[in-house]
Amino acid sequence: MHVAATIPSYYHHHRIYASVLAIAKFKITTMASSSSRNSSGEFTTIKERISFEKDIKKSKFIAIAGSVSDDKSAMSFLSQVRDPKATHNCWAYKVGDQYRSNDDGEPSGTAGKPIYSAIATSGIDRVMVVVIRYFGGIKLGTGGLVRAYGGVASECLKNAPTCLVKTKVPMGVEVPFDLLGVLYHQLQSFNVEDMKQDYDTGKDDISMVTFKVDFDKVENLEDTLKANCSRELKFYKH
Repeated sequence: MHVAATIPSYYHHHRIYASVLAIAKFKITTMASSSSRNSSGEFTTIKERISFEKDIKKSKFIAIAGSVSDDKSAMSFLSQVRDPKATHNCWAYKVGDQYRSNDDGEPSGTAGKPIYSAIATSGIDRVMVVVIRYFGGIKLGTGGLVRAYGGVASECLKNAPTCLVKTKVPMGVEVPFDLLGVLYHQLQSFNVEDMKQDYDTGKDDISMVTFKVDFDKVENLEDTLKANCSRELKFYKH
């Protein structure tokens, strides 16, 4: 009798732990994915790498713009396009509220900041512009450098093909096994991404399905799932 009484207790605690663990895994995943995501709902970025070249008083300036998602990808982009033989490789990038710039040996504030200003005024986000300069023997002065770096960066972005990108919201929903088919059909109609399933929720015949959906589809998706599944579903979202 004593043994029979302890088994359900252990099983009960194990199931609670499994349920908490499934929710915790979802929260950890969403926190990690959202840390590098722009907080706004949508943004404009460039579709592909583009360059613009201009000679200014015998110095050659080449601006190269590319899409970046964070500091790591920005540094990777820089390493790909910079020319170690050039006089200067100046740059700036913007990812949401995060930005950095570098004058790479030019007088302070004459290269990196004008490049960043060109990015900020363009309305383009998640982009990096590297301006490579080959010195031609004539000094441009502080004002000339600002106009040169900012100007070629601006022209480069002006010619860049752009696209509107909607940010994704990580979500999760607890759903009975017998409704998984209906759920998957509805999720596919909303073009969700990164769909995963976790059976170890600690609840009888209940699975946790996680996915990412466009920020402006969240409310409609919840209403649609509730209507088509004909049961009360529990949603989690970050």
